[in-house]
Amino acid sequence: MTSNCIFVPEESFLDELKRKTIITGHYGSGKTEFAVSLALKFARNENHTDSDNVSLARQWNHPPVSLIDLDIVNPYFRSREQRKLLEENGISVYGSVYKKEIAAELPALGADIKAPLECSNTKVIIDAGGNDTGALILNQFTKYFTDDETTILAVINANRPETSDINGAAEHITAIENITGLTVSYIINNTHMLRETTTEDILSGLELCKTVCKKLDKTLLCSCYPEEIITPDDLRKLQEHEKNLMPLGLYMRPTWLK
Repeated sequence: MTSNCIFVPEESFLDELKRKTIITGHYGSGKTEFAVSLALKFARNENHTDSDNVSLARQWNHPPVSLIDLDIVNPYFRSREQRKLLEENGISVYGSVYKKEIAAELPALGADIKAPLECSNTKVIIDAGGNDTGALILNQFTKYFTDDETTILAVINANRPETSDINGAAEHITAIENITGLTVSYIINNTHMLRETTTEDILSGLELCKTVCKKLDKTLLCSCYPEEIITPDDLRKLQEHEKNLMPLGLYMRPTWLK
């Protein structure tokens, strides 16, 4: 057990993510927003678009970045709802066997999900179902989640009742590990209140996540902020070693909530 929270160095925190990144989190944590933003960030990153892996992936008819939506339990805020945006940015989207939203609520996965998992030159973002029950579906694909290729992230929103204190957040992460047999690699601070998010929300969430890291011997990867509302300059209270920041879009907010 470490005595202090471990932080990934600012300049390389995205490089810590292996070819397959599994994103877990409680309902309302913002894990899907994070998954979509991360996929777009990788797709737009020059380090990927100019790499040899991209040419190889395209040669085998696989885009260099793929997003797999395994959340077939929750009918709201699904990453596959942004299929058009993702595909316009060169990201392939996998999930429900039904490609049309009119049938997307039906809990059936497409057989083509295995394609990006088996293509060694494709970066894969996996949006797992919320909480430990939703994450259970990961067990169908365990053979693909080897340690050398897989990073597991736990997204924490300290403004959600289930993860608003140390014990709740720690129990949530432990439950996901127990039910999937996978080990969470990093914790993500994504404390928010949608469009009402303030810098204080993010800073207080950071303190909670740091404490959870100490309790569970985990590493804090980054803190997220809604880039339409908050800028990195607004978070100047962060210490130098805490300045791993991930900007998030508000892609998953439906028009009827505006």
